[in-house]
Amino acid sequence: MSGSTQQTRRVILASLIGTSLEWYDFFLYTTAATLVFPKLFFPSLDPFTAVLASLTTNAVAFVARPLGGVVFGHFGDRVGRKTVLVVTLLMMGVSTFLIGVLPGYAAVGVLAPVLLALLRFVQGLGLGGEWGGAVIMSLEHGDGRRRGFNASWPQVGVPAGYVLATGLLTIMSFTMSDAAFLSWGWRVPFLLSGALVFVGLWVRMRITESPLFAEVSEQGATAKMPLLEVLRTHPRALLSAFTARIGVDVAFYTFTAYIIVYITGTLNLPRSYALNAVLIGSALQLALIPLAGALSDRYGRRPVYLAGVVAAAVWVFAFFPLLDTGSFPLIALAAVVALVTHAAMYGPQAAFIAELFSTRLRYSGASMGYQVAGVVGGALAPIIALQLYQSFQSTIAVSVYVVAALAVTAVGLAIAPETRDVDLAERSEEARKAPQVGPFA
Repeated sequence: MSGSTQQTRRVILASLIGTSLEWYDFFLYTTAATLVFPKLFFPSLDPFTAVLASLTTNAVAFVARPLGGVVFGHFGDRVGRKTVLVVTLLMMGVSTFLIGVLPGYAAVGVLAPVLLALLRFVQGLGLGGEWGGAVIMSLEHGDGRRRGFNASWPQVGVPAGYVLATGLLTIMSFTMSDAAFLSWGWRVPFLLSGALVFVGLWVRMRITESPLFAEVSEQGATAKMPLLEVLRTHPRALLSAFTARIGVDVAFYTFTAYIIVYITGTLNLPRSYALNAVLIGSALQLALIPLAGALSDRYGRRPVYLAGVVAAAVWVFAFFPLLDTGSFPLIALAAVVALVTHAAMYGPQAAFIAELFSTRLRYSGASMGYQVAGVVGGALAPIIALQLYQSFQSTIAVSVYVVAALAVTAVGLAIAPETRDVDLAERSEEARKAPQVGPFA
C-alpha cells in the first residue's frame, strides 16, 4: 500500500471517528430533548409546552452552527484544516460532558434551562466548524475519481452517532426504572463523551494537512477574509449549497426527531417503537451513504441526489399512515425506507457542496452554505411539524411541508453545475490568479 493511500485511509478514518463522536454528542441531546429534558428542565409547563420549550433549546445549536462555520471556516482557510478539527472536537466533547453533570430545574430553578441552552450553543459552534473540515480533508486527500466516496465517510458519522447515542439511551432507559433513568441514568451517555473524545483527538493528531491547502499556503495565496471573498466571488455556489441542503434537513429531522414526538405524544405508543425503528434505518445508512457517494462518482452528484429527493417526496405520504397503524413492523418499514431516501441525498451531498468552492475558500464557503441551511431546515423542522399537526390535526400538512422543502432542494440542484469531474487543483490555481464571480471562481 502506498504512503499516499495509507494517509488517505487514515484521514478518512479520522474524519469518520471525529464526526461520529460529534454527532453522538449532538443526537444525544436531540433524543434527550424529547424524552428527558421536558420533565427535568421544564417541569412547571404542560406536557406540550414543555416539549416545545425543550425542542427550542435544541434549536439553539442550529443557530450557533453558522457562527461556528464562519469562525472555524475562517481559520480553516487561513491556518489549516487539521488544527481546526482538533479544536472543534474538543469543544463538543467538553460541552457534552458538562451537560451530563448539569443540575435540573428542581435544584437551581431557571438557571438550569439557561445553562442547558448555553452548553447546547457551544455544541452548535463545535459542530458548525466540524463538518466542513472533516469533509474537506477527506475530499482533498486521495484519488480525484473517488471524491464522492471519500467525502461521504464523514457523512456516515451522522447515522453512526445516532446509533451510538440512541442505543445507549435506550439501554439505560430499559435497564432501570423510569425514576432512576430520569434521576441519573440519562447522564451516563453524556459523561462517556468525555472519555470518547480523547480517542478522536488521538486519531486526528496523527493525520497530515490537506495537500491542496498546503500548496495554497506555500504559495502565500490564502484568503485574508475568506467569508467576504466567498460572498463576492461565489454567490451562486453559496445559494446552490444553501438550497440543496434545506429539504434534506427537513426530511431527516421529520423522519428521526418528529417521529419520536408523534409516536409517543400523538399515538401514545411506547417510545421504543420510534427509537428502534430509527435505529434500524440508521444502521442501514452506515452502508448506504458510502454506496450513494460511490454512485455519484460514477453517475454524477446531481442525478443520485435528485433520485433521493424524489423518493423522499413520494415516501413522506406513506410514512405517517404506516406510523398510524401502530404496528412496529410497519413503523420500522416507514423509518427504514425514509432513511434509505435520505442516504441517497446525503451520500453525494458532501462532495457536491465542497466542490462548488475553490480550495482557498472551500472551508468557509462549504461550511456557510451547509450550516445556514441547517437553521432553516433542521432547527425548525420538528417545531414546525409539531405546530402544523397541532393546528390542522392532520399529518398531511406535515407531509406537504416536507415536500415543499424538498422542492427547494430540487431547485438548488437545478441551478448548480455538475461537479464530479472538476479538477480541484486546477481550479485553485485559476482562482488564485484571477478570481471571478460565479460558482467556480
